[in-house]
Amino acid sequence: MRVFTAPECADHEPGVGHPEARIRLAAVLAALRGDPAIVVSSSPPAALAPLLARHSAAYLATIETTSAAGGGVFDEDTSASAATWGAVLGASGAALAALDCAISDRGHAFAAIRPPGHHALRDRAMGFCFVNHAAVLAAEAHRRGAGRVLIVDWDVHHGNGTQALIETEPTTRFISMHQSPWWPGSGAASERGAGNVFNIPQAAGLAPTVYLEALWDGIAAATDDWLPEIVLVSAGYDGMSGDPLGGFTLEPEHYAEWTRRLRERFPRAPIAMVMEGGYAPERLAAGVLATVRALGG
Repeated sequence: MRVFTAPECADHEPGVGHPEARIRLAAVLAALRGDPAIVVSSSPPAALAPLLARHSAAYLATIETTSAAGGGVFDEDTSASAATWGAVLGASGAALAALDCAISDRGHAFAAIRPPGHHALRDRAMGFCFVNHAAVLAAEAHRRGAGRVLIVDWDVHHGNGTQALIETEPTTRFISMHQSPWWPGSGAASERGAGNVFNIPQAAGLAPTVYLEALWDGIAAATDDWLPEIVLVSAGYDGMSGDPLGGFTLEPEHYAEWTRRLRERFPRAPIAMVMEGGYAPERLAAGVLATVRALGG
């Protein structure tokens, strides 16, 4: 099983006491490297071209110059340090490497990265996110010949940035199951984009099987007459029981079950996953490990 990461991801510092701390990725990589069946590879930083498919040149330049100046605040939740631009390029490079692995028929792949991406908008960082990895990968998959791209977002927060970036693209379908009401306040079931957006808002504190089946029912409904040529997953683990930023009750085995079902439902579609949220490091590591093992069969 192939996992891609980048050493630069460890250097991003969002601020003292910030939940998106570097220990998150360290815990994940330690767990993955403890399994001899999993190969963890370091990827080179991304070039700008794939990022420009989703973000403006002026916005990306702002991240770079802010980092070069030692850091700065983008919003109340999202700050850059001197190492943030390097971490963003490193994370994007690992995500693109996972996509390339999947498309090149070398097997499904996972990108263990930070900072996360699914809240990032075209010209705005928010929610700990700077570059929208899932949306970037969808654009790159289309560029490389995929006609239909499915994005599944199982982070506990709605992937508002991903939705905004793909909601006018009928060739990309986006499914998000997320806690509601909850930050960032978007993700109503009535938000349908060009008929390609499928939001599944859920209350906190329900039985884990309710979340398991709700997302799966949404995936089945969204792809009943539309089979994807590639599946991308915004793999957040803040929906796990005990996460400080969410109220869902999921366990590692539920993420593994979703992964197995995706493989079985779309046997001809490669799967590339990118790590999003999850703020209890040991729980995050357990969730990622279960997912990667299931992804590798």
